[in-house]
Amino acid sequence: MILELIFVWIILMTVVGFAAMGIDKRRARHRRLRIPERTLFLFAVLGGTLGILLGMKAFHHKTRHNTFRYGMPGLLLGQMAVVMYTCLQNV
Repeated sequence: MILELIFVWIILMTVVGFAAMGIDKRRARHRRLRIPERTLFLFAVLGGTLGILLGMKAFHHKTRHNTFRYGMPGLLLGQMAVVMYTCLQNV
């Protein structure tokens, strides 16, 4: 049961992270109020790291920022380790 909830949460946050990157890129192009980087990292920490990374690639957004370029893949690896540990504990 807990694994299913984790899976659904990660999918939801992945979609949220991806959408946030697209929205922020659009706002950047139109010189409008942006989504703070802190908020994007919050989405990532809450499980949306994959969505943020996919959004970086799809929208070519935040790709020059080292905190995103190196921080997001590192965060994803850490999250994958936690999920794998959780899965192994429930086997």
